[in-house]
Amino acid sequence: MLTGSLTDWQQAYAHGADPEHLLDTQRQACLGDDPAWISVASAEQLRQQLHALRTLEAEHGRAALPLYGVPFAVKDNIDVAGFTTTAACEAFAREASADAVAVQRLRRAGAIVLGKTNLDQFATGLVGTRSPYGVVPNTFDPARVSGGSSSGSASVVARGLVPFALSTDTAGSGRIPAGFNQIVGLKPTPGAVSGTGLVPACRTLDCIGVLAQSVADSARVLALMEGTDPADVYGRPRPRLSPVPPLATLRVATPVQRPLAPDYDTAFQAFEQALRPQVAQLQTLDFGPLFDVAALLYQGPWVAERVVAADAIYRHQADQMLPVIREVLDVAQRFSAADTFAAQYRLQALQRQADALWQQWDVLCVPTAPRHPRIDEVQADPIAVNAELGLYTNFVNLLGWSAIAIPAARLPDGLPFGITLIAPGWREPQLVAWAQQLEQQVRLPAGTTGRLPKAEPLPQWHVPAAGDSVRLAVVGAHLRGMPLNHELLACGARFVQETQSAPSYRLYALPGTTPPKPGLARAHSGQPIVLEVWDMPVDNLGAFVARVPAPLGIGNVELASGEVVKGFICEGHALEQALDVTAHGGWRAYCASLT
Repeated sequence: MLTGSLTDWQQAYAHGADPEHLLDTQRQACLGDDPAWISVASAEQLRQQLHALRTLEAEHGRAALPLYGVPFAVKDNIDVAGFTTTAACEAFAREASADAVAVQRLRRAGAIVLGKTNLDQFATGLVGTRSPYGVVPNTFDPARVSGGSSSGSASVVARGLVPFALSTDTAGSGRIPAGFNQIVGLKPTPGAVSGTGLVPACRTLDCIGVLAQSVADSARVLALMEGTDPADVYGRPRPRLSPVPPLATLRVATPVQRPLAPDYDTAFQAFEQALRPQVAQLQTLDFGPLFDVAALLYQGPWVAERVVAADAIYRHQADQMLPVIREVLDVAQRFSAADTFAAQYRLQALQRQADALWQQWDVLCVPTAPRHPRIDEVQADPIAVNAELGLYTNFVNLLGWSAIAIPAARLPDGLPFGITLIAPGWREPQLVAWAQQLEQQVRLPAGTTGRLPKAEPLPQWHVPAAGDSVRLAVVGAHLRGMPLNHELLACGARFVQETQSAPSYRLYALPGTTPPKPGLARAHSGQPIVLEVWDMPVDNLGAFVARVPAPLGIGNVELASGEVVKGFICEGHALEQALDVTAHGGWRAYCASLT
């Protein structure tokens, strides 16, 4: 069994490892009585995924599949086609007919779903004990909670069964189990990752996040699966990137309120002491307004939003829900429509107060959790103990912020201690850069794998065009390294990303063109075509289009993500004598085949 990172998996394949053998060995290691899994891929499900992987490789080449053959786990409130989605409630269980968009994007990058993981029922909990499929124990001490609600996902990553897993995080459901299991939990800005195919907890607040063995791996996965989705009404495009300030320039605030267990308090003070000389400023801050925000989540009408996802079960089959989940949802009955508006007004006032913090601070640094409870403590007092754990996590999504949880220390009793960095929305590039520097200083192995995280390159983030520029897709002679790329550069265009078109295009080599050029055409029986996306300043677009020769033109091109951008298209009459090169998957691959 391979317990390594994304790079370890990529290197294994580069050295000739057989995907079928390697992945089946990994699958076999996941079988048995393991409460972290609700379902493990069957041999047939794995075979089907390997067939799809071979098809992708044949069409696009292995180099175009950044997650080629990499296994991952999916929290069982996220749909995977052909798998049952349970949300940890047997009465709710149904077979998914399609992948969630986040899963679809990862599978298109070559990743393989190894199974669906356990969770607190309907993603309501921070403990990992609220499931009819069993309590997920902590990977370091089976008497302690794993944290939830993404309990199973954290467990399988911490034990090296998969290099990464999908979590969801509404109130800390990814960050808390990351902290308790000595792994990384990256919680993106609400709306960054499509929620299509997710069984919501609070639809307006939910985030699909990443649990991984390193900061770099979490960032690479997030960069691949984020992006706008027309079907997700809460999705938002990433704004233009702001610079990543060096760690030495940061103004860091830590909470003055610290109702921490003694060992956690000692560990956090030690972390602060080590961090202080590395940053420009580190001071304590009154988190009172943030805690007021957090109180709205479970003591306000947002708890009623949790009823929406489980409405049919809650109203007609409540006996099929765990008693503790029913008790949480029953609180919703206390609130009226008027209460909802009053709470929204209160949140808006607190939002303005909280956002003002960023004029003085660059990042908040908090303990991921205030303590690490035992399973028997939670079972004795499930509501109160669970509520304690969200002290530093519950407010983040209500405010639209981003966060990353990383390991920070090992306590004298051998348990992990973690911290979380919190920043405004859309600051994931900054957070992962800072977190990776801290990760390399702390030097703790990922979970129980014994493997130290590597300081690997961080991804390039997909950024939509600004209002003063136009997103332009190029497929042929304007690609980087191709003869006409200089025309883009002369117009001040900026490379954004290499990606693919939607699977509804065909590519043709046009005869008699100099330099050789392709024609892209929409078709009923098409496939994804590799292309590049560039940002073109609006003021220069007209001059660029004026140089585009017939039969080419600029029109609308749909990307694999569903985003529609401007791009090169071709008049239909010119394709009659053209050579169909769609099978090569892109112009660069076709040109390479000629040499």
